[in-house]
Amino acid sequence: MIAIGFDLDLTLADTRKGIAATFGELSARTGVLIDTDAVVSRLGPPLETELLNWFPAEDVPEMAALYREFYGEIAVPATTLMPGAAGAVEAVRAHGGRVIVVTAKSQTHAESTVRALGMEVDDVAGSLFSTAKGTALRRFGATVYVGDHVADVDAARAADARSVAVATGPYDSAALLAYGADIVLPDLRVFPETLTELINPGPSSRQ
Repeated sequence: MIAIGFDLDLTLADTRKGIAATFGELSARTGVLIDTDAVVSRLGPPLETELLNWFPAEDVPEMAALYREFYGEIAVPATTLMPGAAGAVEAVRAHGGRVIVVTAKSQTHAESTVRALGMEVDDVAGSLFSTAKGTALRRFGATVYVGDHVADVDAARAADARSVAVATGPYDSAALLAYGADIVLPDLRVFPETLTELINPGPSSRQ
């Protein structure tokens, strides 16, 4: 049985509106001006990495805890599926495969996001970024990892899996291809057409 891993933010889930609103609330509660447009333009790394742009390092753990206190109430209801996400998951299922979500989002909020979007997945692994995702991908037996960030390409490499990059996040197709993604897609709407190639991988990258 094949197992395919997916990133969450800007791969399966459009979290931009919810994250912007949550950072807006954090700004209101702390009095620190936060440019939410800048925040959502660089989604991917862990929350603490973004918080370092706005708060002293010693305050980041407290701010992360505060942010997570109201993320579920504010952001999860505002999250929607990315174009083609439902079809991508269904395509894996149709081939008898397993769907694994591996994300930098916290375990609790990753699971609640998946539930809110009604996605039928087999496993969720949260609080992992870049090569650290490789451990989870290996544990679940994923041979392909789909994501929107160059760090997701690193994750696939760490798991000795094929990397499928979608240009729906901070990097365009040219940047993802130049970084070394095995396959680059404009978005997940064309993923079902690519699934046969993922199951029977060839040597070439595709854009």
